[in-house]
Amino acid sequence: MKEISAFELDKNVFEMIGKDWLLVTAEKDGRVNTMTASWGSAGIMWGNPTAFIFIRPQRFTKTFIDNSEFFSLSVPGDEYRKALNYCGTVSGRDEDKIQGSGLTLEHVDGVPYFKEGKIVLICKKLFAQELKEESFLDKSVIDKWYPSKDFHTMYAAEIVKVLIQN
Repeated sequence: MKEISAFELDKNVFEMIGKDWLLVTAEKDGRVNTMTASWGSAGIMWGNPTAFIFIRPQRFTKTFIDNSEFFSLSVPGDEYRKALNYCGTVSGRDEDKIQGSGLTLEHVDGVPYFKEGKIVLICKKLFAQELKEESFLDKSVIDKWYPSKDFHTMYAAEIVKVLIQN
C-alpha cells in the first residue's frame, strides 16, 4: 500500500460509496468487526477532508465505532463482491465474519483495515449524532427508509490517512 494525500484521491465518491461499497471497520477490546456500507459521503468539513458514515442502531459494528477513536473505510475491488455481500448480511454477533469473509485484516497505526482495499481511508471520529424524526423535512424519506423508526447515527470523521494499492 502507498500513502497519498486525501487531496490526491481521484476516485468518484458516488461510485466509490454507492457502487463499489465500503467496509466500515473498527476495533474494540482487541476484537475487530466490519460491515458493508453503500451510504455515506466525503468532502470538506471544519477545514479537513472528512468522511460521513451512517450506521443503524441494531448493527453490531456500531458498538465498535462508538468505542473507538478511529475506524477505517476499505474499498475492495469488484472481485470481492461476494465478501462484501457476506459482510453486509452476516452479523459479527453470531460468527467471526472477518474469518468467514476470506479477507485479510491488517493494521496501520493501530487501526484495522483490509489488505484487499484498493482504497483505504483511516478516519478519526469528530462528531456523532442520531438522526431524529423531527429533523426530516421530507417525511416520505421516513416512510421509505425508516418504517421501523431505526434511524441511523451519522458520524463525521477526519480522513487522517489514505492508502492505495500500488
